[in-house]
Amino acid sequence: MNAARQRSEWAGRRRRLYDILEDPAAGGHASRLVDALLVILILLNVAAVMLETMPEVMAEYGVALGLFDIFSVVVFTIEYAARAWVSPESPLHRGMSPRRARLTHAITPMAIIDFLAIAPSYLSLLAALLFPGTQLIDFRVLRILRLLRFFKLVRYSNALRSLFNAFRNEWRALAAALVVMLTLMVSVASLMYLAERRVQPEFFGSIPQSMWWAVVTLTTVGYGDVVPVTALGKVIAAVTMIGGLAMFALPVGIIATAFAQEVHRREFIVTWGMVARVPLFAELNASEIAEIMKLLEAVTVAPGQRIVHRGDRASSMYFIAEGTVSIDVESGPVTLESGDFFGEMALLTKSRRIASATAVTRCNLLMLSAEDFSSLMERYDSIAKAVEEVARERLAADRVKRGGDIVASELGGGEDE
Repeated sequence: MNAARQRSEWAGRRRRLYDILEDPAAGGHASRLVDALLVILILLNVAAVMLETMPEVMAEYGVALGLFDIFSVVVFTIEYAARAWVSPESPLHRGMSPRRARLTHAITPMAIIDFLAIAPSYLSLLAALLFPGTQLIDFRVLRILRLLRFFKLVRYSNALRSLFNAFRNEWRALAAALVVMLTLMVSVASLMYLAERRVQPEFFGSIPQSMWWAVVTLTTVGYGDVVPVTALGKVIAAVTMIGGLAMFALPVGIIATAFAQEVHRREFIVTWGMVARVPLFAELNASEIAEIMKLLEAVTVAPGQRIVHRGDRASSMYFIAEGTVSIDVESGPVTLESGDFFGEMALLTKSRRIASATAVTRCNLLMLSAEDFSSLMERYDSIAKAVEEVARERLAADRVKRGGDIVASELGGGEDE
């Protein structure tokens, strides 16, 4: 019994730690605090590595910077070990044994970045132990490699993560574009070698020498240190410049398109999760949720921001996917939380609001316009019945209840003229 209870307690702790490290929505304030502290530590490490390249700073603060690096390595090592320990809780590793889940986690891109962030410090320590007092290894190079910690920011930035995924998803297209660019570079270098080798042997005496000019010209940098002087060489240079503009736009277009698709995919997933958390839509299947998503607009509201203003025309209703909202009514403020909705009474009675709704915490809302509200009520009987039932309760009780909107008496009553 005790062993089973102990295993259950450890499983609960592992799940809680997983939520904090990997699932901000479930981890709550603790997760956001840990992420913020790690981001600050990463930025301080990047700054420390740059400061270490300044002799005057090292002379005065070298010991402090060294101690800071030791502290950072300890923190990042604990983080790396903790993420490995909780990896069996990931939905991607369901059905795997803990050992296999951790091995699978170890070869994921983010785990590799975490490992590379601490590896230079351990390599530096190992080299110092194996080769004390020797100059076989330049330890300054190993210290500079700690700049790899900067890439840990990918974990905490949706934009960077989307860009990283865009590169990963389109690596075949980017590789093909790179092959085309290399082929073009070698081709124009060869042509320029044939056109200029006799008049400028110091710059175009061989194809490898000519490739420097090809790279500078194709990228349209144009340093001007190497230029053609023959008529044929100038014609080749003109064609190369035009070709460079076209060819280097190709990978840029690939990355831009992939990045836009990744952002759209992330927004779709986020909105899907918000819709699925609303109890009113809980019994809908995947295809129905996908249809409703076309009608809903995801809105993020900062703490203290007004969502609905007194006197507003009833143009939309809101579903609370995450956060807390306060409704300011005559009888006193009423708090609505995740899963609740408000604004439906104003749409049903077509009236103006005389109460305000304010975000107490950061809120993720789903906004449904008046036109789409009518369409939704017509298409889905279960949703229409649920909303109408809540509305009847509000009208009958003449008060606010959890899950619904302010009552008719708070809304101004009557049709808009």
